[in-house]
Amino acid sequence: MGLLDKHKFIETNATLLLVGSLLVVSIGGIVEIAPLFYLENTIEDVEGMRPYSPLELTGRDVYVREGCYVCHSQMIRPMRDEVERYGHYSLAAESQYDHPFQWGSKRTGPDLARVGGRYSDEWHVDHLSDPQSVVPESVMPKYGYLTKAKIEGEYIEDLLKTHKLVGVPYTSEMIEVAQADFKAQADPDSDYDGLIERYPGAQVRNFDNEPGISEMDALIAYMQMLGTLVDFSTFTPDASR
Repeated sequence: MGLLDKHKFIETNATLLLVGSLLVVSIGGIVEIAPLFYLENTIEDVEGMRPYSPLELTGRDVYVREGCYVCHSQMIRPMRDEVERYGHYSLAAESQYDHPFQWGSKRTGPDLARVGGRYSDEWHVDHLSDPQSVVPESVMPKYGYLTKAKIEGEYIEDLLKTHKLVGVPYTSEMIEVAQADFKAQADPDSDYDGLIERYPGAQVRNFDNEPGISEMDALIAYMQMLGTLVDFSTFTPDASR
């Protein structure tokens, strides 16, 4: 009875309850986070992973800006039903260059961690422009205006510099030629050999099949590379981690 009385005293004292709650949360946070600073590597290195190309990074910003993450996660859990539906479970390394990452549990729509290459560019344009024309039961809003939103990539160097500040390994060369790479990826007639060398596996084409570079181009370039960088036919998890 004495212990319950003391607990009641804490519950009826707002200041004491707040201090106690902060103390408990702080201890729990330290226990979970502190070890990460002492481990040699908290993310397993996986062959194939690279930073986003300038056009893909721009498309990712469009993806985040439009709130796509609110209805679509990018986190396949290691459960049979999820793996059979979406593909190999998500690896931490696949999100190591994401700021912020797109993991989560909210799925009004399907998980998009492995959407790259599953559908054609034309399908994505139709789906984004009028989702119900492709999936009648969809509650997704229309994003057709992205095709009309033309972009030049004038700030792309600054965007890469910002991501470099938080640990993304963009080199000085990548930053210097960022605008050229941005334009080259959306133009199959450009000299894009340097782009492919800097960003292996980058897909080069006119993604929305319209003149100029649009936010639709950038968004589709980003979505078409999701889940395509790691060759899971040769991937072997490091059991020591």
